[in-house]
Amino acid sequence: MRWCSIKTADGYLGAVLVQDRLITFHELNACTGATFSEQLLDVIQLSDISALEGVVMKAAEKDAIGERNNSIRFCAPFYSPPKIIGIGLNYREHAVDLGAQTPTEPTSFMKPRTTIIGPGDTIVLPVESERVTAEAELGIIIGKRCKRVSEENVDSVIFGYVPVLDMTAEDILQRNPRFLTRAKSFDTFFSFGPIILTPDEIKDLPNLTINTVLNGKSVKSNQIRNMMFSPKRIVSFFSNVLTFEPGDIISTGTPGAVPVKNGDVVECRIDGFPNLSNPVGGE
Repeated sequence: MRWCSIKTADGYLGAVLVQDRLITFHELNACTGATFSEQLLDVIQLSDISALEGVVMKAAEKDAIGERNNSIRFCAPFYSPPKIIGIGLNYREHAVDLGAQTPTEPTSFMKPRTTIIGPGDTIVLPVESERVTAEAELGIIIGKRCKRVSEENVDSVIFGYVPVLDMTAEDILQRNPRFLTRAKSFDTFFSFGPIILTPDEIKDLPNLTINTVLNGKSVKSNQIRNMMFSPKRIVSFFSNVLTFEPGDIISTGTPGAVPVKNGDVVECRIDGFPNLSNPVGGE
């Protein structure tokens, strides 16, 4: 299924896309008598969404339910994940671009939830940095609390996949690699959305192409099969370090970063997903 959140006059509402129809959780409850939360993160944290999927199919049978116009405003799928974990240097070519040593095991950093923005929101360039870069990435949304998951069982703990734009104050990072957390943690430095696709919606994950796009032009691209550490390997590896919780986000690494300036528009484009696009502005 395809999950998202939208902006309304009353705040953010979780929703599901069924073919060309968007059905909010509010509508699901109203037309079926269900009592699910209207927030997507709450639904993910149920860990078992099979009951909700049944309600979705019941609601989809009612032709009067759901929006079909282009006035819908998507936002970030949710704003308070338990954790945001980023994977660095996961494509050999990107490590070479940065002059960094190719890692022999997954490298990582964590970002605060205050970095989150959604589609169409402005990436704000902080006055503390003179060189901010944006990176298109595939994001993984964890769907179950888990620890020490084998690679063979990773699919059972994944809720879905989502486009991500991860920003870095690169000049700060270049001064000292121990400044990584600071360089990654400015407000608006993590965009994701607009749609989370569940694993069954993706038929050939390794051959998906990720593109970092600046002002309509693809700057860097690569396929997931060329990652040094696959999505399954990443989830399994870090599940031996920490307990994953439903709603955790893992950003799996970029094929390449692009410097951005005031007035630019940067995008993450991944085969089969709606594009994630954000304008760039200054403080």
